[in-house]
Amino acid sequence: MANENTAENAEKFPVIRSDRDGICELMLNDPAKYNTLSTEALDSMGATLADIALDKTVRVVVVAARGKAFCSGHNLKQMRANHGEAYYQKLLADCSSMMQDIVSLPQPVIAKVQGIATAAGCQLVASCDLAIAGRSARFATNGINNGLFCALPAVAVGRTVARKHALEMLLTGEFIDADRAASIGLINHAVDDADLDAAVEKLAQDLSRKSQYAIRLGKASFQRQIDQPLDAAYRSASNDLVCNLLSDDGIEGVDAFIENREPHWNNE
Repeated sequence: MANENTAENAEKFPVIRSDRDGICELMLNDPAKYNTLSTEALDSMGATLADIALDKTVRVVVVAARGKAFCSGHNLKQMRANHGEAYYQKLLADCSSMMQDIVSLPQPVIAKVQGIATAAGCQLVASCDLAIAGRSARFATNGINNGLFCALPAVAVGRTVARKHALEMLLTGEFIDADRAASIGLINHAVDDADLDAAVEKLAQDLSRKSQYAIRLGKASFQRQIDQPLDAAYRSASNDLVCNLLSDDGIEGVDAFIENREPHWNNE
């Protein structure tokens, strides 16, 4: 899934999409600026995610990055150069929309993390459905060190890890390593750096072989019920499971289990 790109492509293509065998990789492509979420990067991510949402050939999305950093958050120099309430409101609205697009995307999204993931970069990791990081990766919501509470990252991080872990990160701004990030649930797995590509590829391939109907229904069902009251969550989940059981893939999966054979998915 790797792309061969030169650094000068970053301004024109802040995010590069490549597709192979149902796996779509979105590569943050501004390594010289530590893959900041500039206005250009946010625009590119937003437009690309909108395309992917309608693309039934895409089964899994991987968010990756070129260079030494995964994503260092917003471009503070760009923000300072455009200082003003209207600019900040639009920038943060665009960022919030992009993060929500990842959550609502029909396909599962995997973050492949190397280097640092800080502030809105840590938010990006937390917004993805799954995440694997190399052991040298480090994570922080470190805006507090610059007099800025990471309010938007707090939304995603606070919904991914326990509150006390989230507040420790948000209030201290201290970096945590990949093993610590895995232990608090910010990422799924920490692997040796040399094994990162293979680990993400295996996970993506495993997901791509599942019933895509069940995967898409399941992601939407999980997100829909997770913040509901318990009784409403069970009603919502029950309705989703009934739909799943009555679907072509649901019938095929049950029949394949009963007949002790491999299922053949129609993905509907």
